Amino acid sequence: MSTTSAGLLLFRRTDGGPEVLLGHMGGPFWASKNAGAWTIPKGELGPGEDPHDAALREAGEELGLALPPPVRPGTPDVDLGEIRQRAGKRVLAWAREIPRDALDLSNFRSNTFEIEWPPHSGRQLEIPELDRAAWFTPPHARELVIQAQSTFIERLEASLGTEVRRTPTGP
Repeated sequence: MSTTSAGLLLFRRTDGGPEVLLGHMGGPFWASKNAGAWTIPKGELGPGEDPHDAALREAGEELGLALPPPVRPGTPDVDLGEIRQRAGKRVLAWAREIPRDALDLSNFRSNTFEIEWPPHSGRQLEIPELDRAAWFTPPHARELVIQAQSTFIERLEASLGTEVRRTPTGP
């Protein structure tokens, strides 16, 4: 049975155009990977949990930061719909525009979980869900994010009425 996750794609406007916030997946499997190793902050829905509420909760937990309110108070988050990732996981996402300097990533600290590593070793390792977070232009983000999640970035661009073409920035 596939799982359902919900996430929040935070974005900000800069002089060069919009940027989106992605997190790099933590742990030894992802440590040396870049392309395809970034994700929107997201996580599984709890039983009976409202998907948008889960998206907000999970984004806050994975970033370890209080989520800033929208740049325009009272503006609802943009529903980006859903996608299915390669392994069958269903992901629902929303986008929120935040003020340019509203999120201090120097205080980033993701929640952690335990995995057995190396596999079948019996050794438990505690790892962060995300080991870093960074801002990217939409074109660069689409190169780095899990392939299916690039659809969320495209949907955000469509909602903004922009197709950003500039030099990629970020790690």
